[in-house]
Amino acid sequence: MMQITIIGGHGKVALLAAPLLAQAGHEVRSIIRNPDHEADVVAAGATPVVADVESMDAAALTQLLQGSDAVVWSAGAGGGDAARTTAVDRDAAVRSMHAAQAAGATRYVMVSYFGAGPDHGVPADSSFRAYADAKSDADAALAASALDWVILRPSGLTLDEPTGAVEVRQLDASVESGTISRADVAALVAAVLERPALTKAIVEVNTGATPIGEALDALVARG
Repeated sequence: MMQITIIGGHGKVALLAAPLLAQAGHEVRSIIRNPDHEADVVAAGATPVVADVESMDAAALTQLLQGSDAVVWSAGAGGGDAARTTAVDRDAAVRSMHAAQAAGATRYVMVSYFGAGPDHGVPADSSFRAYADAKSDADAALAASALDWVILRPSGLTLDEPTGAVEVRQLDASVESGTISRADVAALVAAVLERPALTKAIVEVNTGATPIGEALDALVARG
């Protein structure tokens, strides 16, 4: 059993991941900003913790993450304001990585997006540019850290029912960005945390035909 802390605990993916993790026997803490969301988190099987990670420094975040074995970053500013996007999706995310290390939480799963990276290609005048830059910088910081990390990069998120099956770009270079249900992303988060041998891996993923566990096991075998 692990103590798993989800940052961004009231997001759609987080609320779907929490019950999967709880049912697997893990203790799940979900960090939320709004106390009005506590009941939803409890209903999902997690313990709500009200905290604003955007405004917390590294010391406060370290205290927040004490006791955690694994951290899942599923938070986001939600677009709109570029400055806040940078403050949450990059700066707070990077602080949480340092805090996770300081708190002794070795495992860290980042929910990013398909195509993130220094060559994301989003035009400078696009409303998506601040998010693309922030996520790419956060992913790079995680990859450079000493944490036991996995970066999940799902394609366009839908509210469809879960399929339990995916296609992974790292296993097939011809895979291009498509769509994937939030429920399948939640299942990927849970499956990654059940596979400690899957580490220092970037997983770009769509809905596909390969069962999630089988696809992740293939990544482990590939090294």
